[in-house]
Amino acid sequence: QVQLVESGGGLVQPGGSLRLSCAASGSILSFDAMGWYRQAPGKQRELVARITRGSTNYADSVKGRFTISGDNAKNTVDLQMNGLKPEDTAVYYCNAKTRRLGTLYDYWGQGTQVTVSS
Repeated sequence: QVQLVESGGGLVQPGGSLRLSCAASGSILSFDAMGWYRQAPGKQRELVARITRGSTNYADSVKGRFTISGDNAKNTVDLQMNGLKPEDTAVYYCNAKTRRLGTLYDYWGQGTQVTVSS
């Protein structure tokens, strides 16, 4: 049974920084990919950043400002968010994906609120 728990959200001014953390109940090495998604009111959930053993990728809107990283010893995946903008305001969700022999496993955390405002 997989559990993902996010933390680190809060209220910051434009240009500020936050570091989000996703703690997994098991080894993050068991997943094919982990990532951060976000959802603003009235909008679809969108991919912000994703990490695999071999690569990372980012939404164009956050490229150069956000960095995703994994800590195998702590079973955590973090998202460092710098140069925050009001349009970054959303609930941020941790996600983990595994696909084996045609069976897809897709797990989500409960979300953490990020608000960027003066």
